[in-house]
Amino acid sequence: MHNMPEWLNDAIFYQIYPQSFYDGNGDGIGDLNGIISKLDYIRQTGFNALWINPCFDSPFKDAGYDVRDYFKVAPRYGTNDDLARLFREAHKRGIRVLLDLVPGHTSDKCRWFKKSALPVRNRYSDRYIWSDNGWSRPDGYNWVTGNADRNGAYMLNFFLGQPALNYGFYNVTQPDWQISYRDKRVKPTFDAMLKVMRFWLDKGADGFRVDMADSLVKNDPDKTGTSYLWRKARKMLNEHYPEAVLVSEWCNAPVAINKAGFHCDFLLNHGNKLTDHAFYRRNQEGASAAYFCKTAHISATAMLSTYLRELEQTRDNGYISVVSGNHDVERLSYFLDESERRLAFVFLLTLPGVPFVYYGDEIGMRYIPQQSKEGGFHRTGSRTPMQWDADRVNLGFSTAPADKLYLDVDRRQDAPCVAQQTASEDTLWSHIRALNQLRHSCPDLQAGSPLRIEECDDGGVLCYRRGEHTYVAINPADKAQTLNRAVTNVLYISGKATARGNVTELAPQTAVIFQN
Repeated sequence: MHNMPEWLNDAIFYQIYPQSFYDGNGDGIGDLNGIISKLDYIRQTGFNALWINPCFDSPFKDAGYDVRDYFKVAPRYGTNDDLARLFREAHKRGIRVLLDLVPGHTSDKCRWFKKSALPVRNRYSDRYIWSDNGWSRPDGYNWVTGNADRNGAYMLNFFLGQPALNYGFYNVTQPDWQISYRDKRVKPTFDAMLKVMRFWLDKGADGFRVDMADSLVKNDPDKTGTSYLWRKARKMLNEHYPEAVLVSEWCNAPVAINKAGFHCDFLLNHGNKLTDHAFYRRNQEGASAAYFCKTAHISATAMLSTYLRELEQTRDNGYISVVSGNHDVERLSYFLDESERRLAFVFLLTLPGVPFVYYGDEIGMRYIPQQSKEGGFHRTGSRTPMQWDADRVNLGFSTAPADKLYLDVDRRQDAPCVAQQTASEDTLWSHIRALNQLRHSCPDLQAGSPLRIEECDDGGVLCYRRGEHTYVAINPADKAQTLNRAVTNVLYISGKATARGNVTELAPQTAVIFQN
């Protein structure tokens, strides 16, 4: 791997939505000191890296993805000193911390935007994308007009209140308002983003997960202009912060890794990607057509085809990150029951690349449909507070009155909680902890070790080899199936495998990790 920080090879990431993780001061909202107080739990579960959703100052119209000040922690979470302390405390425990970088847009309350919106030309006039007059809203983009004294409309990236930062256009088709991405007038935009990165890296951050990483340069169909910018960021890291990493929200690993220079790229729930086939897919009638649904009886071939091709294309340059879910999709438990998720986690935690687990998925937290909060809409149900202890108020998330909580906790009697699962045997938590520990102790199972498919038949049985000696065999179905090899030297099993000569019968819903 070219200039790859070695720690990534053994990294297992845990994603924290900070407002929902743990409330350290009793105001009803999660905070940085709350995260610090739970670092031992994170380490105990076997995670050695964190990705924290945006924690910068914001008016929170989009849950913090509308940044008002990149250089300041949002007061609801604490202070810059608290974040620096989080880095130090995490590092003491061998845990790395990525922050969420939002480079595509800011809040319209950002100081940069307020200056860009002034009618008198100034150093921020080209920091955002403006049309050439207040009546002009060119086709193909979202615009706001009539909201500033400047004679122009400004482009939105996402919600109202998220004006698009100006990194230029790859193909300039309307030169009266579009600027080339190579023009010196837009260079300060990316320079400012590099300054943000250096600021937090100098305080102890270990890198960034980059929101909408492919969206910077506009009218850039092959992402050539956007990739040009990210390679500049990677060059800076290689030279000055060689242990720091960039993880892209791109979902196109060959472009994000090979062309743009990211260390890792997320596999999101996009159609035809591995995670869609494995976890989320439904047929036209709405029934699950996911590989890990026990009654779907889906071949693994389609699930793996795009993934294997992208794995081969990126093999020497970076890692593909498979995720259990995140703040933008319904929770894994919405799609798969616990017996199915146990097998899904064996798969997730034994694949190459760098895995990510969304907070609460390790105990089986549920998706809870509810009223939208801070631009969450349907996603709000995946952002509910972490469930720590069934015997404590608000399941141990916060001592605040229920009506003061950021979002309400799962109020059902059987809400899964950390205290109860860590005190019992054979819980989902103990299963995931054992898998994490096995991955850390077995170099064959780590990020850079090669993958080779050994068996992938139409019945649904999947067997793959990691490295030289370690095998993973999965029968996701609700019926026993045969693996055409003898299982010996079992490292971990969920279910039951019975070897008979040169074949092994895998009981319904069995996954086994073994060596020979």
